[in-house]
Amino acid sequence: MDTNVRLKELKERQREARKEIIIAAAERVFARKPFDQVSIRDVAKEAGISHALIYRYFSDQQALFVEAFLRSAGDLLGLIDKAVGKGIESVAETYLQFLIDHDQLFRMMTHFMLDGTLEGDLLQRLNAMERTLLDCLARFFGKKHQKKESRFMAHAFFAAMNGVLISFRNYPGREREQVVSHMLRLGKIIAKKFKA
Repeated sequence: MDTNVRLKELKERQREARKEIIIAAAERVFARKPFDQVSIRDVAKEAGISHALIYRYFSDQQALFVEAFLRSAGDLLGLIDKAVGKGIESVAETYLQFLIDHDQLFRMMTHFMLDGTLEGDLLQRLNAMERTLLDCLARFFGKKHQKKESRFMAHAFFAAMNGVLISFRNYPGREREQVVSHMLRLGKIIAKKFKA
């Protein structure tokens, strides 16, 4: 193999490794602080690199934020796709448990739902991820409902699961185990209603 080709491949692997370090650092910082309070300098400090280096990989904070979100969301989509074959209760439990365990993803998701002002490619990438999740749910509901109805059922289920997370995430006066148990129980009740 040509030395120049090997050198180019090595540089590309190093570039991808640095990008992964930056994304992982961003996920950790976003888990601790609200998006609007996170700076590129915070992420750089967490990653152990200069803040200028981040701009070689990401045009701005939002581009980094979306990349971190999409990576975590991709893990969730894979689990949901597997859970669909086991039934709607499994989908509910998988969705809720993943977002309970990955609070940074939940925080990022709620930021996009409530405060996000993305445009262009970033918005398209985010919408594509959400469509993939809703398509997966719609396929499940499509077995029992007409195509148009299955899409609405997918939207309703998605909204219901997010409602459980938002409503009970910080349930006052409860230990974490109680909160998790309560949310999972609500998810099961909701899933049974959707199943019916």
